Amino acid sequence: MTKPFIFGHQNPDTDTICSALALADLKNKIGEEAIPVRLGAVNNETQFALDYFGVKAPEQIEKVEDGAKVILVDHNEFQQSVENIENAHILEVVDHHRVSNFETREALYFRAEPVGCTATILNKMYKEKGIPVTKEIAGLLLSAIISDSLLLKSPTCTDEDVQAAHELAKIAEVNIETYGLKMLQAGADLSDKSARDLITMDAKEFSMGEAKVEIAQVNAVDTSDIYKSQDQIEAEIEKVVEAKGLDLFLFVATDILNNDSEVLAIGSGKDKVASGFDVTFAGNNRAMLKGVVSRKKQIVTTLTDEFLR
Repeated sequence: MTKPFIFGHQNPDTDTICSALALADLKNKIGEEAIPVRLGAVNNETQFALDYFGVKAPEQIEKVEDGAKVILVDHNEFQQSVENIENAHILEVVDHHRVSNFETREALYFRAEPVGCTATILNKMYKEKGIPVTKEIAGLLLSAIISDSLLLKSPTCTDEDVQAAHELAKIAEVNIETYGLKMLQAGADLSDKSARDLITMDAKEFSMGEAKVEIAQVNAVDTSDIYKSQDQIEAEIEKVVEAKGLDLFLFVATDILNNDSEVLAIGSGKDKVASGFDVTFAGNNRAMLKGVVSRKKQIVTTLTDEFLR
């Protein structure tokens, strides 16, 4: 019997990678073997977590065969998933995002909860199955929560995420603040990234009514360092907009110290960003979104409302 693949979205982040590894670990321990894989390169933040807890990154795949058995974590929208996902046999979904553009031929286990991180759901699943979380898995789950919640400061962070983080930190034998800041700073080091890397390393495509929108997000200690290469970033974005027929590409540079984001908008839908967030774009296509750090809860919801007006 072929083992199912477990994977998160394209351009994987820490929650995507760590959740795939954790769910595969849980499945294997209850006798339901599965293989964790990834749909892109491992970023610096995630690699820091993997190295710290001595866990190898899952193998990368580009597509799945017709009828392949798969389990999705940290996403459900087909445009964010593996090539040929529409012809795969989706067994399960464990996610914390909106449900959109999702359809299957057969019934499945679908678990989506309004928490800040998929790892928080997985922590509960270990308890429900009576399986103890190892130090390594606890460290990965904690890393995912820290990443998605920006060290428990994001508006997406719930009491469940906070409780899970403290439980997992004890098992992982780390201090949340000390470890978390080091991990986020590792991810914020973008000195080795090209303009193309910056706009693809954590990018997701969304359908908003009739509009196609792509939102890329990077974390930084100083967003002005990122925008030193704005000309190159814009050139790469324009290529993507043309190739995919996007109505909007929004590049979000989030300041992890001040919890603000400076965005760069390209496309006919730029006015939706201006009206949704009540900002004015300068001649450089950039605007500051004060207090905005969450793509899921603050940006996607606001833009969806604007495009549906």
